[in-house]
Amino acid sequence: MALLLLAACGAWAQKSQKQAAALRERGLQSITTAAARAHVYFLASDLLKGRKAGEEGAQLAAEYIISRLREQGVQPLLEDYGQTFEAVSRATLGRPRWFAEVDSVALIRQSRYQSLRLRNILGAIPGQRTDEYVVIGAHLDHEGMNVHLVGDAIYNGADDNASGVSAVLQIMKAFAESGAKPVRTVVFAFWDGEEEGLLGSRYFTETCPYIDKVKGYINFDMIGRNHKPDNLPYMVYFYTAAHPEYADWLRSDVQRYGLRLDPDYRAWDYPVGGSDNGSFARKGVPVVWYHTDGHPDYNQPTDEPQLINYEKTADITRAAYLCAWRMANP
Repeated sequence: MALLLLAACGAWAQKSQKQAAALRERGLQSITTAAARAHVYFLASDLLKGRKAGEEGAQLAAEYIISRLREQGVQPLLEDYGQTFEAVSRATLGRPRWFAEVDSVALIRQSRYQSLRLRNILGAIPGQRTDEYVVIGAHLDHEGMNVHLVGDAIYNGADDNASGVSAVLQIMKAFAESGAKPVRTVVFAFWDGEEEGLLGSRYFTETCPYIDKVKGYINFDMIGRNHKPDNLPYMVYFYTAAHPEYADWLRSDVQRYGLRLDPDYRAWDYPVGGSDNGSFARKGVPVVWYHTDGHPDYNQPTDEPQLINYEKTADITRAAYLCAWRMANP
């Protein structure tokens, strides 16, 4: 009897694993080059005027993102998907240095200051464990416009960071269309104010009451260009050194799924630099950051959607979805 029960349990576990794999594959199939292109072309269009934090273009980007979350039935993490907050800077004639942390805001308000009203966009798919989270994020803002430029005055930010937003949107859709309930709650985050000093992600990590229960953060910032023209699949893969399995996962998936990627694996002991990954690393959260490195159009009006390698963007998105699936289903 014991042997029969053991065999039955083994058969059930095998069937359950096959079902989970089928659901994962269903989500993976939803990620396409065409969707990456469509997202980037809208977010980097002149209509959004460079998506400057606190301005109309960034608000339009936020509404676009919310519409995609609603379309997939992904619920808001907070009311109406938004996390609104204030950033302040001491009055200055130069470029302001903004702060969003509660203590800093209170201190700066004691002198002459200027303020920005910002909004992170946050959606979530609830997990089976209500006390464990995985966060997947990218910043939605860019540099806005420079009216003093002759000719093109709009910093469209196709690579920085419409490409990253496209990845989070596609991974959100993949999780939703898989039909699976993840083990951990998966949060899809679109940060405001990154270009002004990681404001959105810092505000989230400073005020999140369960930051110690976030088991991993996946970041996208600039995933669409060809840093090495003689090696188009090249990409940079930053990850927390204490989690070598993150590198093992990518190596396995590149080979298994034939992803056209040549990752430069970079393990960081304390990965606090570069992008919104830093806000999470400072709180002890393990991170992964997908990046395709710099290029001459970085922070220039020439960062345009027609220059994006959409096939590579889609393959990075597929790799990240598989990574996120493992994080969310330990």
